[in-house]
Amino acid sequence: MKAYSFDLRERVAAACQTGLTQSAVATQFSVSLSSVAKLMRRQRTSGQVAALPPGRGPAPRLDATALVQLTACLRQTPDAALDELRGELLAAGAPAVSRSAVGRAVQRLDWRRKKRVSTPPNVILSA
Repeated sequence: MKAYSFDLRERVAAACQTGLTQSAVATQFSVSLSSVAKLMRRQRTSGQVAALPPGRGPAPRLDATALVQLTACLRQTPDAALDELRGELLAAGAPAVSRSAVGRAVQRLDWRRKKRVSTPPNVILSA
């Protein structure tokens, strides 16, 4: 959901400071009561009504040294499966991570993974 504009936030805060109840302000500006309450709490605690920046999510489990180890593993065996890379990272002392975390780390390294061809190429017979 998109954040309310700074102008609307200022008007809501000003209306609350004039003595109107939060429910009356919510009705007047067509916002939810919880939005008004959160906005007033934010103004009380930080003195600002601006929206917070969007969250970034949890930090990656594999740090810079683990990424260096992963790069070395990929250079050594570029066609290794994610489970194999995960096992090599565990053996190298990296923290235990899931297969999808290894896949995200490989993407973060911008490593293009091309598997070996396991079957011979098709032979086109000429007539």
